[in-house]
Amino acid sequence: MKSADKSCLYGHSPERLQQMDAAAVWHPFTQMAEYADPLVIAAAEGNYLIDTQGRRYLDGVSSLWCNVHGHRRAEIDAAIIAQLNRVAHTTLLGLGSPPAIELAHRLVEIAPGDLGHVFFSDDGSTAVEVALKIAYQYHRQKPQAEQSRRRFASLHNAYHGDTIGSVSVGGIELFHEAYRPLLFESIHLPSPYCYRCPYGLQAEECNLACATEMEQTIARHGQELAAVIVEPLVQGAAGMLMQPPGYLSRLRAACDAAGCLMIADEVATGFGRTGRMFACQHENVVPDLLCLAKGITGGYLPLAATLARDHVYQAFLGSRAELRTFFHGHTYTGNALAAAAGVASLDVFRNDRVLEGLPAKVDQLTDRLKELQTLKHVGQVRQRGLMVGIELVADADTRQAYDYAAAMGDRVCRAIRNHGVILRPLGDVVVLMPPLSITEAEIDHLVAAVSAAIVEATGE
Repeated sequence: MKSADKSCLYGHSPERLQQMDAAAVWHPFTQMAEYADPLVIAAAEGNYLIDTQGRRYLDGVSSLWCNVHGHRRAEIDAAIIAQLNRVAHTTLLGLGSPPAIELAHRLVEIAPGDLGHVFFSDDGSTAVEVALKIAYQYHRQKPQAEQSRRRFASLHNAYHGDTIGSVSVGGIELFHEAYRPLLFESIHLPSPYCYRCPYGLQAEECNLACATEMEQTIARHGQELAAVIVEPLVQGAAGMLMQPPGYLSRLRAACDAAGCLMIADEVATGFGRTGRMFACQHENVVPDLLCLAKGITGGYLPLAATLARDHVYQAFLGSRAELRTFFHGHTYTGNALAAAAGVASLDVFRNDRVLEGLPAKVDQLTDRLKELQTLKHVGQVRQRGLMVGIELVADADTRQAYDYAAAMGDRVCRAIRNHGVILRPLGDVVVLMPPLSITEAEIDHLVAAVSAAIVEATGE
C-alpha cells in the first residue's frame, strides 16, 4: 500500500486535516499550546501505520500498547464483519450475548488459577474501578465481614488509569498531583527503581530492601486494607520500571498474611507483552482480581475485563432483598463487536503459536539493545519481554536527568519519524513496545532507528 486511501480523508486535503485537528481536537496528555505540525494517520497495514501523505511508519508502541497481531489482521477483520452482520451491540444488563459469553469462557481458560468470573467494562481505568469497588464490597459481604477494611495500597510511581478511583491509587506526581483534593487517600508502597534506588543501594547488595519495606507496610496496615493493587513485573507509565525477581511473589504472600485481596493490573502487561500470556505467570502468582484491557481485542476496539476468583464472586450471591448485588455497569459492557474481536485475537494466539515464537524475538531485541547502552546520553535500558524503556540522561556518569522543559524524550520520538518509526515517550524514557507480530528485520530497523534518533536529538 503506497498511499492512504483518499476515502480515509473525508474529502479533505492532508493540510486541511492538520488545520482542523489543531483547531478542534483536544489531544490527551498533550500541551495544545505547543501542538504543531500534527501527524495524521489515515491507514495501517501489518505492523505499519500510514499517514495522509502515504508515508509508512513502523508502529513501535503498538498504537499505545494495545495492538498485538498487527493492523488489519484478516481473521479479526472477518470476525468483526461477521458480528456486524448479526448485531453491533446489545446490553449485558440481564441479557446474554454469544460473543461475550464465548470470550468470558476463553479468558477463564487461559487465566491463572481459579479466576473464574469475568466482569466486562470499557477500558483499563474502568477495569481498575471495578476491581476497587468489588474489593471494597467483598469485605462487607464475605462470611466473616470486616467493615474496617476500607483502604487500598499501591506502589509509588503507580499508574492505574485516569478516573477518580484509579487516580487515587496512582502514584505519579506529574499526572496525579493536580487532582489530589478530589481523591481518596491510599497507602504507598516502595517502588522498585533500581537505577535510582531510594535506598542508595546497588542491586547485588540490596537484598530487596524495597520488598522488605513493602511487607512491613502491608503488615502495619493489615487490618484496614481492602486490597493491594500492583502492575505485575513492570510499572509501565512510570517509565518501564522493572520489579526484581521475587518482588511480586513476596507481595502476594504479604497480602495473604494481612488478609487483604491482591489486584493485578495487567492492562499493559497482559496478552504476551512480557513473554507469557500474563505477567503474574512468571512467578506463579494468582491474584484475587485481574484487570485486563488494551490487548484484549488485539488492539481493535475498546474492551476491558476484571476477572475474580470464586471466593470473591461468592460473596456477591444472595437474594435480591439481601442487597448483595454488585451495583455497577457500563452501557457498552461486553460489546458484541469488541468481544468478537477478542475471541478472534485469542484464536490468532493459538493458531499462530504466538507465545512460542516470542523467546527468539525477545532474545534478538535484547542483543540489539546492547548497542544503545554505549551512547553517552542513555542512562539505562530496561527490558522485560517486548516491553522496553530507554532512560535518557544529561550525564550518564552522574545519572543527571534532563530538565523537564528540555523534553528530550519527545525530541527523540519526533526525530525517529524521519527514520520511519512511531514512538511515544514517557518523559525522558523512550518506550519500545512493538506488536508481538514484529519480524526480525523490523526489530533491527526499530533499534537502529532509535539509536540514530538519540544521537540526532541529543547532539551526541
